[in-house]
Amino acid sequence: MNQSAQLELTPPDEDAIDVENGSIFFVGTATVIIRYAGFTILTDPNFLHAGDHVHLGYGITAERQTNPAIDIEEIPPEVDFVLLSHYHGDHFDHLVQEKLDKDLPIITTPHAVEKIADKDFHETYPLDTWDTITISKGTSELDITSMPGRHGPPVVEKAMPPVMGSMLEFKPEGDNTALQFYITGDTLMYDKLKEIPERYPEIDLALLHLGGTEILGVLLTMDAEQGVEAVELFDADTSIPVHYNDYEVFHSPLSDFKEVVAEAGLEEQVAYLDHGETYQFTVPVDRLG
Repeated sequence: MNQSAQLELTPPDEDAIDVENGSIFFVGTATVIIRYAGFTILTDPNFLHAGDHVHLGYGITAERQTNPAIDIEEIPPEVDFVLLSHYHGDHFDHLVQEKLDKDLPIITTPHAVEKIADKDFHETYPLDTWDTITISKGTSELDITSMPGRHGPPVVEKAMPPVMGSMLEFKPEGDNTALQFYITGDTLMYDKLKEIPERYPEIDLALLHLGGTEILGVLLTMDAEQGVEAVELFDADTSIPVHYNDYEVFHSPLSDFKEVVAEAGLEEQVAYLDHGETYQFTVPVDRLG
């Protein structure tokens, strides 16, 4: 693990920090709002509506099929920072580039940092694979480590923006890790991902970017079968699929994933969210001391 950066946030009211309970609010696509241990995190912000289009490069566009659960103007003011897996229109859309608070810290890939700098986002923290940033907020600390990711097969990957997964290690007392939360980012299953459970064998929560994204017949994100491989490989206590029904280029619907999960007998390890729903989780007290 390479210690690459530090970020100190304004300390909250310590009495208001809940270290036993947290939540994941699903906005849509790969956009969620995570709340735990005094931190509020916005991931991969995409607030376009059904009928809007995003540009995916090389003249390729995709139409959104769904609406977000909230509009960009409704982003909670207590959001501390944005965690961005990569620079793509369905993860950081043109509406976000125009309206998101330019002073909000953004943790992402070096490639994305270069791209969003042109949009006047300069409070940025680039991470290469296995780099870590430590974020402090009062007595709470959060380590975010960039995980491997590959947004397509080897030849096509070179034409795609570099992507990172993220491992979030929450330390409410600034010492012991109380919660490990893994976000895959837009990746396919490939050999380098096997190192993740070797380094982190006790993952509590995993957010899986699925959808089976296909462009010109090439698979770019995990489909149902690869999603089940991910559930088995990372062996998180609970895996939650996102990024599964929002754009016309998503060809593997959530129903396919549910079917394969059931066939594999993994229902107890998977939780499902619709847009606007919240997953509540509890952290065992013995991890907090």
